[in-house]
Parts: sequence; structure tokens; C-alpha cells
Amino acid sequence: MRITTTRPGRRPTSHRGRLAVGAIAALVLGLTAACGDDSDPTESADQEALEEGESLTITTFGEFGYDELIAEWNEENPDVQVEQTKVSLWDDWKNELNTLLQANEGLPDIVAIEGDFMPAIVAAPDRWVDLSSDDVEGRWLEFKSDAATSPDGQLLGYATDAGPEAICYRADLFEEAGLPTDREEVAQLMTTWDDYYALGEEFVAKSDAQWYDASGSVAQAMLNQVEFPFEEADNTVNVENDELRAVYDTVTGNSSSLSTGAAQWSDDWTAGFQKDGFATIPCPGWMRSNIRDNTGDPAPKGVVWDVADVFPGGGGNWGGSYLAVPKTSTHQEEAQEFAAWITAPEQQIRIFEQYGNFPSQVAALEDPALLSSTDPYFNDAPVGEIFSNRANAITVQPYHGPLYSDILAKFQEAITRVDQGADPEESWETFVDEVAALQ
Repeated sequence: MRITTTRPGRRPTSHRGRLAVGAIAALVLGLTAACGDDSDPTESADQEALEEGESLTITTFGEFGYDELIAEWNEENPDVQVEQTKVSLWDDWKNELNTLLQANEGLPDIVAIEGDFMPAIVAAPDRWVDLSSDDVEGRWLEFKSDAATSPDGQLLGYATDAGPEAICYRADLFEEAGLPTDREEVAQLMTTWDDYYALGEEFVAKSDAQWYDASGSVAQAMLNQVEFPFEEADNTVNVENDELRAVYDTVTGNSSSLSTGAAQWSDDWTAGFQKDGFATIPCPGWMRSNIRDNTGDPAPKGVVWDVADVFPGGGGNWGGSYLAVPKTSTHQEEAQEFAAWITAPEQQIRIFEQYGNFPSQVAALEDPALLSSTDPYFNDAPVGEIFSNRANAITVQPYHGPLYSDILAKFQEAITRVDQGADPEESWETFVDEVAALQ
């Protein structure tokens, strides 16, 4: 089955939908034993030449920004045409992918994989083509390539983008509250999370708007600076650790005074952009398209969004996907060639300029075309320079074990319960019990 859509908005790694309880573990199991095919799922399919009228197939989700690039590739490569299927949400494609993997048939030649889901791929490497080669050695930011590399050194995915985080803010609401609006001054006021929350208290005392968009949004941002939020390096689940509890207590302790109370990606959250609901939002590069779409383009009169070159506590990465090639593909060489081309620095810079998805390529971060990029919608902020600085500030990448995505869903639900009036301690205990049930 294929699901096609018109162009949707891009959503982040951790909020494009969830698997049901234990589904990642189930998928890992499904990856190791085909259910609907007698063939060995770990053996490569017989390779064939593309026949006349046959295309290389790729399935993506959200907005990867590939439409124009695929058209360009097809014009320049008449013998290797590419057909893209676009699924609106990762959750939809994840469920379909699970079904196809267990059946061991029907997969496209190239599969887009959400970053948080790569642990499940790496846990079953025999189902995927090793994409390593001298031509792409050292191409990606180290934490991006490490996340797609199996213990024995196989590179199972080409990183499409990264999500270095800054803070996007409503300069007009800052001005109304008597706060500085210049992005350099704003950056100096929120270098730590304590600073960020204190500035929020000052803001809400002088404004009818809330400080940030959603408790879950800020929780995700803070989690992106915790090395082992849910699982240890050996995949042992450990959610009763001091760092995770500190994030939970900080967010739930401030939610009633600083948060809109809306769940991120909900209708109420979307409405907050249009009714001056909040002043700041944790902001990886791709978030700019969500802000623009939800606020309106052009922005309503008087609304001024800007980007501060800062992220409380240092740096953090939120988001980023991969392209992988399943061994069921009968055109693996062509698939790898196309995946390498469309994830090259030149293509990633073009996607950043049009859609905001930040490059995951080392060379792209130093390219003048990227560094000179500005965004008129965000008060002409030098977004290329800002997000390059934010990428260079990343020192911690949370460990993503096989259950990371499922546990994160439960953690966000615990925070949402508190936003809706639940007792924080009771909600935490529910979270701990739910995580235990995942194992």
C-alpha cells in the first residue's frame, strides 16, 4: 500500500507520532524474522537493471524538500528515474514500514527513517545495505553518522539533516513587555536554563501572553542535553535517574506560570501562534517553517518573529532523518548512488534555503552559501550563521536505545497530565509504571 499526499509541514523527530506500547521492540523482532515470505530477509535480492518505464522508488514523510531535486535528477539521469511517495506523518509511514518489513516484501528501494528510529534499524543490521564507502567517509557530523553505524562498522543510513537548536521569539511581545528585542541582547539574557525561566517570570508579569509554547516542547529541549535520559549504554532502562527527574521537576514546576498548557502539535498549540499566545519557542532550523505556516505568511500586522543565537545550557539537537536501502531492493547500487547525491552538501544547502532543514554535512556548515543565508520572515535573521553556531555548540547527544521513542512518548504524556491538573508526583509514578510495562 502507498500513501501519497500533497506537501505537508515538517514535524520534529520526537513528535511525528508514536508507535503503540512496545512496538519498537516488536519491530526489532519483526526485522529478524520475515512473516510473509519464505526468503531469507538477511540475503540481498537478486540485482536487476531498471527496465524501460521502471523507476527507482523512495518513500519519505513530512517535507524533505526533495520535489525539485528529484525533478532535476530525473532530467539529468534518463536511465535512472526516481519516483517519490510522500507520507504526511512519520507515524503513518512507520506503521506501514513495520508491516512491509515483517512481510519482507513491498519495500521501496530507498526508505526514509526518523532519527529516533535508527536504533531499531541498527539493532537488525542484516536487513539493510551497508552504505559505507570512501566517497562518503567523514561527510556527516560525527553524531549523525555514529547513530546510523552498527557495532561492526556498517553505515546503515545517510543523514538527511540535523536539528541544532536556537530560540525563536516574538520581538513585538518582548517590546510590549519592556524586554530587549535585539537578538544579540536577547541571547545574552538566556544562556542558562535558570536565566531562561527567570526571564520568563519577568515577561509574564508584564504581558498577557505565556512565555513558551508548550511544556512538552521545553522538556524535549532540555532532554536533548541529557546524555542518558532513559537508557544506559547497554540498553538497560533507567528512568529513575537524577537528570531525568530534574528535567521533569523543572518543567512541571514552571508549567502553570509559563506554559500555554497546550500539547505540542495540537489544535490549541497551533492557535497559540495566531492569538499572541506565547513569546518563545525552542527552535531547530526546521521549526521556522512550522512557525511561518501557523502564524501566517505574510505575518499579521505587528507580529515580528526573530531568532536568537543561543540555546540555554549550550547546545542541543532536535531532529534529523536518514535514508536507508533495504536488502529487498533489486537496484541497490542505483539507490545508493541517488541517496549519496541527494544528501550531498550542495543539495542540503538548497533544501535549507527553501525549507529550513539544516544540513548534516560537515562541508555544508562552512559553505559561504549557508553562512550568508538570511530569513526575511524572521526579521532578516542570519539563520545560516546562527544555526551553524548552534551546531558547533552541541557537545551532548542523548543516547537512543531501542525503547527511546516509546519512553519519550510516556514522558511527554506525564508532563501533559500535569498541565491538565494532575498531581506531579502521581503522574511521575504512572510514568515509571508505564515504562516498566514496556520492557
